[in-house]
Amino acid sequence: MADPDASIKGRGAAHNPANRFQERHAEAFDDGWGSLEGGPAPLPTELLRDDSRSVISYNRSPDVPFDRSINPYRGCEHGCVYCFARPTHAYLDCSPGLDFETRIFYKPRAAELLGQELSKRGYDCQPIALGVNTDAYQPAERRLRITRAVLELLLACRHPVGIVTKSALVERDVDLLAELARRRLVHVMISVTTLDAGLARSLEPRAAAPHRRLQTIRSLAAAGIPVGVLVAPLIPVLNDPEMERILERVREAGALTAGYVMLRLPHEVRDLFRDWLQRHRPLQAEHVMARVRDLRGGRDNDSRFGRRMRGSGPFAELIEQRFRRACKRLAFPGLPEFDCSRFHPPRDGRQFDLFGD
Repeated sequence: MADPDASIKGRGAAHNPANRFQERHAEAFDDGWGSLEGGPAPLPTELLRDDSRSVISYNRSPDVPFDRSINPYRGCEHGCVYCFARPTHAYLDCSPGLDFETRIFYKPRAAELLGQELSKRGYDCQPIALGVNTDAYQPAERRLRITRAVLELLLACRHPVGIVTKSALVERDVDLLAELARRRLVHVMISVTTLDAGLARSLEPRAAAPHRRLQTIRSLAAAGIPVGVLVAPLIPVLNDPEMERILERVREAGALTAGYVMLRLPHEVRDLFRDWLQRHRPLQAEHVMARVRDLRGGRDNDSRFGRRMRGSGPFAELIEQRFRRACKRLAFPGLPEFDCSRFHPPRDGRQFDLFGD
């Protein structure tokens, strides 16, 4: 059984497993001299410049309602142990464990690069998803303001954008979001995993608390910004019993739509999540993983299109039925359609005319 004292305050992972591309790795070993006593020391967050030469990523996945996205940051300080994006840190020669939540790569030229790509001849305007892999409103954004610069450009160009976040920092940009909303150019989806503050504290240690996310939904809705909710991820045994209650609370707060995603455990995430279970929910660990395998055809993960988001089998069907019945009962009205007709490329690469018609 994993040692619960191995947990690092404010972090989701407890160690740095080798990524799948490394041929060698090291691990701590107790040599009898007390070198491992006293528990792990707190780890600071390190910000590293990412000089990518493009900023829009395109996909052809049938499982998501968008074909392009922008991630101003790589890695995420929120530290959600279940995050499906953790394995992407291996491409940066980093660990999907603690490195993912302490070594944050930021793209200072994101807005500039976006302007260049939107200016290309023949660019076809379709909604851009902002912060899908890693949160665009994680703590570093408070100082770096990269996401805000991207939103300023999108507003100036009248380009639609969909945002996914679990951070209350999105409220900082309510002025831009309200202007985008007035032109049917924005949807904001708030991720609500649980209403249990204790579970949230260990599962997603640096994300906004559950009650704070409900307040964010209220604030955005009051400002006329179309807001929905993703109950994500749904984790068998841990938070799936809360699903109906979560949907009730977010509907009361003003959410116009809701969706859900089942827990995904690709690559290194599987062992990180298993370790978290042993440290924080040891009596439920085997039950949780048994249910996960029920969803994934007897495996810990199923990456196939059409199944990776919802799972398959009787338990997956039961979850879907519960979700549909709750949404029907609560009468979510749905989000307004995006307006792609007003898009125009950046003018001379400058950002201006933010609030004009």
